[in-house]
Formats: sequence, structure tokens, C-alpha cells
Amino acid sequence: MSLLSIENLSLSIHGTPVLKDVSMALEPGRVLGVIGESGSGKSMTAFSVLQLLPNGTACSGRVSLLGRDILTLSEVELCGLRGRDVGMVFQEPMTALNPLKTIGAQVAETILIHEKVSRADAMLRAAEALEKAELPQDRFPLSRYPHELSGGQRQRVVIAMAIALQPRLLIADEPTTALDVTTQAQILKLLKRLVIEDGIGLMLISHDLAVVADLADDLVIMRQGEVVEAGRSDDLFRNMQHPYSRALLEASGHVPDRHSRAQETPLLQVKNVVRDYVSHAHGLWGKVTHHRAVNNVSLEIRRGESLGLVGESGCGKSTLTRAILGLEEVQGGEILFDGLPVFTHHRANKAVRRRMQVVFQDPYGSFNPRWKVGRLITEPFHLLDTPPRGEERNRAIADALESVGLKAEDQHKYIHEFSGGQRQRIAVARALIIKPDLIILDEAVSALDVSVRAQVLDLLADLSDRFGLTYLFISHDLGVVRSITERVLVMKAGEIVEEGATATVFDAPQHPYTKKLVAAAPALPADVAVA
Repeated sequence: MSLLSIENLSLSIHGTPVLKDVSMALEPGRVLGVIGESGSGKSMTAFSVLQLLPNGTACSGRVSLLGRDILTLSEVELCGLRGRDVGMVFQEPMTALNPLKTIGAQVAETILIHEKVSRADAMLRAAEALEKAELPQDRFPLSRYPHELSGGQRQRVVIAMAIALQPRLLIADEPTTALDVTTQAQILKLLKRLVIEDGIGLMLISHDLAVVADLADDLVIMRQGEVVEAGRSDDLFRNMQHPYSRALLEASGHVPDRHSRAQETPLLQVKNVVRDYVSHAHGLWGKVTHHRAVNNVSLEIRRGESLGLVGESGCGKSTLTRAILGLEEVQGGEILFDGLPVFTHHRANKAVRRRMQVVFQDPYGSFNPRWKVGRLITEPFHLLDTPPRGEERNRAIADALESVGLKAEDQHKYIHEFSGGQRQRIAVARALIIKPDLIILDEAVSALDVSVRAQVLDLLADLSDRFGLTYLFISHDLGVVRSITERVLVMKAGEIVEEGATATVFDAPQHPYTKKLVAAAPALPADVAVA
């Protein structure tokens, strides 16, 4: 008997088909990878197992867990099943956790709901679950709150909540998308260990084939609510038949075609920059402590070059970026843009600032949802002494949108009317509209599906060729950095520990930290040929 068996599952919401005859199975002690892009139906399939579905949903088919048909259970029976027999790990741990409750109380809550035990016993078992999730109590007390933990540690708390009652099935929905490569590798290793040691079945949902390549025993590839291909992981990677499967595989290793070449002239020079943060350890009158976020960093970006900056969260990448953009003054060293100082008289040099723009990670969160696109992409006009008006302004908006593959009439729409890839194109249009020389891309493609990511990388390469743009590409995805940059800098604890040609650094890393990053990066099987 399979642990989980889904047979001919069809689902519609208010009459709109979402899933069509979906079938898959999972055995105990195995990992089932469910792969597909946004809108493919993979998350709705997982939510069907738990019956966490919106109002207006109609299901047909069979979802069997340990022989029980989930679709026939009452809500009371389902509440007894959720958390006890099936655990769920969500994508964003900060939204999955209650910021007002300690981590111990949140893990214990699952136990208290399902079993008649004392709070003291529940807390003891919560400590055991956290220990199993590699958060030992001597280093991570139960009294800590989510905001006191890193992203990877918060995800371990979510995993501890999911395994507290030793469920037979664990569903992990994009559990590593926003994590650094080393943290991602640690979380995937933890999930695999739980499968091996406890014999649970793991349904791992992802949009990236490379993430699940080394972990999944079986794969199911979904597109537009249907299963297009399924089989054992090693067999499927070597013999993909469906065009969509092959397209995903190709997009995972896509390398944009760039023709522009960097000049020898440096556009940006960072010289021995130091940035400290001051805090009070115990309230306003407590002991003053200093944290050095950037320590004696020097770098150059040549005109027309695409430079990568990689490192884990907390290494100083964002602090350095804010200093380059003139948003935070440094305590030591200097930053020159085309020979001009970024800071003059302790203020950002506006003449320099208008020649730099930034594209952020979240294309939706970086826009005001109440504004139409035309107003959104003209935000940088405040940096100009004489912003264009009237017909000149309309022409600038149309040119910016058309340069990124959108239409001029899109300026009259709201941001929610666009897909994730289109929103990121709009973010690029906003950066382009004042014709900057340097664009800083801060995790600009990390939240996108692999095919959309490939399209955006192609767009960036094309814009570089057409407008002679210079890029500083900040990312934790080493595959993306390898595909789009000529040189790369590796940052650790506020310092540049290695730099050089991208291919050289990644193929033959010298510093132990770089070796650690490269080893942790997800990769497709070595014998899989990417078209």
C-alpha cells in the first residue's frame, strides 16, 4: 500500500478548472519531487492532500493517505489528520510563524492540539523536535522569538513544527527558495535525513529541477494543472520526452548571449570602504557595541562590465550596495563614480546618484499597488533637475516599456495585472527610464520560475548590448551569476575573500569559503546534457 496515492484528481474553483486528472504516488522512506512553474498546480495538489482549499472548490477523483480517502473525510476528521499524520513546511518561514510567540510555544502548540499532555511535557517534546531539526536548546533556547533567528533557522523551526508529532507524510512547498546556497543545502540535507531516519514520505515541491536533482527518488512534472511526465528521477533526467520537461531542463542551465565587452576604464571605484553600525546592548543607556558590516573593501567595475557579488546573508552585500547608491555614508575610504565622489559634504551627490539605479528582488513588493505603471516607472524622475513633462514624459514612458518587451499602453494598468516576469520587466523599465550608466540588480531573478528567469537574463544581456549598461549583479544563486557575469567577487563577514574571472573562480575556487559556496550550489546530474 502506498503512503499517498492521488488518482485522477480534478479540481475547479468557482467552475474554473485548476487540476485535470492528476495522478501520483509516494512510498514511505522516499522523496517525490513535484516540479512546475507558477500556475502549474503543484501547490494546489499539495493543498488537496490537506484539504486546505478556498471556498468554491469542487474536487473529484481520489486522494488516499494510508488507505483513507481524504476527499470523503469530515472537517473534524481532517483537523485530526493535519499536523499528526501530515506535516507541512511552507515557503516563507517568517509568515508561517507567529511573531508574538516563542519558538518553543509554537512547536508545542501542535502537540497540545492533538494530544492530552501537560504544557511541560509538550515543551520537552518541542525541545526534542527542535533538536532533531538541528536547533539544540543550549544554543537556541525555547524562549527565542522568530525575529531573533536567521532565515535558515526560522525554516528549521517550521520543520520542527511539522515533525513534532512524527507524521508519516511531510509536504515541503518551495522550502529553500529565499535561502542562501549553503543554508539551502543544509535544509535539503536535513529533510533527506528525516526521510532516511524516520522513514517518512516527503513530497518536495519546487520550480527548479536542479534543487531536487540530488534529493528526489521520483519526479512528477506539472504544467497548467496536468502531469506531463513522471518517473524515477535518474531515468527521467536521462530520457525526458515531453517538450515542456526539456524546456525546463534547458532553462535551468540557460546562458544568455552577450556581445558587449567591458572597457578598461573603471566606472565605479570603491576604495578601502569601512561601514560600522552602533547599537546599545541593553536599552538606550546600555553598553555601546560596534558591528563592522563592511571592512576595508575595495573593488572596481569597468564600464560595460557585468560584475557578480556573491555571499551569504549578513556578509555585507546589502550594506555595500546602499553605500554605493549613496543611501548610507561610510566611516572610512571613498566611493568614486566616473571619477566623482558619491558623497559630497556628507550628502549623496545627486549628479552621481541619477546615473545609478537598482532592481530589487521582489517585483511586487517594490511597487506601490495604488499607482498605475506609468507613474511607477517615472519615480526616478525626482533625481533630475528638469523632469520631462507632457508629451516628452509620455514618450519616455513608452520607450522604457517597449525597451523591455512591453507595450506603451501598459502604462495605464496596475501592477497586480501583470505576471511575476512582467513585473520584473517593469522594474527594469523603471531603472532604465533616466538612462543610467550602472544598474544594481539585487537578487533580481531569485524569485522567478526558471523559464521566466531565462527570459529576464536574456533581456538584461540585450539591454547591455543596446545601451552599453554596466551591471552589479548581487545574488545567492551561483548558476545565475555564472551565466550573466564576466567577473565575480566573493564576500564573507564584510570582506572580499576572492575575486577573478567568473569561470575561474567557480571552476577552481581558492578560498575555503568559496569552495564551500560552490560545493553547496544545486546542480543538475553531471551526465545530463542540457540542450
